[in-house]
Amino acid sequence: MTSTDQPQPQPSLIERVIARRVEAAMEPKPANETVLKVQQPIYDLMNKFYFRLEIDGWDRVPDETCLLIGVHSGGALTMDAWTLVNAWHKRYEGKRLLHGTAHDVLMAAPALGDYFRATGVIAANRKSVGAALAKGEDVIVWPGGEVDAMRNWRKRDVATLGGRKGFVRQAMRSGVPILPVASVGGHDTVFVVSEGKWLANVVDKFGGLSSKLRGANIPIVAGFPFPLAVEVLPAHLPLPAKIRTELLDPIEVDHDPERLGDTAYVQKIYDQVEREIQAGMDRLAAKRRFPVFG
Repeated sequence: MTSTDQPQPQPSLIERVIARRVEAAMEPKPANETVLKVQQPIYDLMNKFYFRLEIDGWDRVPDETCLLIGVHSGGALTMDAWTLVNAWHKRYEGKRLLHGTAHDVLMAAPALGDYFRATGVIAANRKSVGAALAKGEDVIVWPGGEVDAMRNWRKRDVATLGGRKGFVRQAMRSGVPILPVASVGGHDTVFVVSEGKWLANVVDKFGGLSSKLRGANIPIVAGFPFPLAVEVLPAHLPLPAKIRTELLDPIEVDHDPERLGDTAYVQKIYDQVEREIQAGMDRLAAKRRFPVFG
């Protein structure tokens, strides 16, 4: 029997469960208006008093559908992302939906994934994002993913897009502009002591769970209520850190399908987006006097 005739390994139970639940989140569906209505006053209070949210640049949001690109921080609970999405919902009175995006593992998680879908969050993949944009609905993507959200606290003001350029091609395919978003303060809601790359490598040696969950990092965080905790799913309650966010000038991209294979052009747009976000983060970080207190 040749190597090509060998039976293919069957997916594990974890892989099957994740695939089934992620598939349910592939197609963007209307958010549950009841859930949004009930939670909005709570987020309004949190944004105003707990996170003391400041958002500038609303006048830069284009009238047309756009793909927002940003960074998010704070381990498994990225409150800079949530505060922006909820501020957007309030700003546009629910008439202009902004889909947040989440890792497949979070979308597949019991209860948490169901809540995400109820609030309009979609899986962070090409099919889901492309379908939402095609419907004329705005989407925000954090290309850095877990590497961004779980970066060491000492890198809290570093724009981390992870070298992932798919968002550029997505904007080109969908014919929408890119709206960069800068934010600081989210990484003060919990302190990432170690990014846990070494721990992810150790876990991979015992069943490869880290690879199956697409996690390059298994961070060790310091926060409340645990002084130290290993975090894949949420293991902390966010501290009341000051969050500052700025919507930056939109970046137009070429919509010619033939440019999709132009790696130099894609790299140019990627670099421009990263550069603009970093400059915005530098401006916002300069306003900070103390961690957490802002």
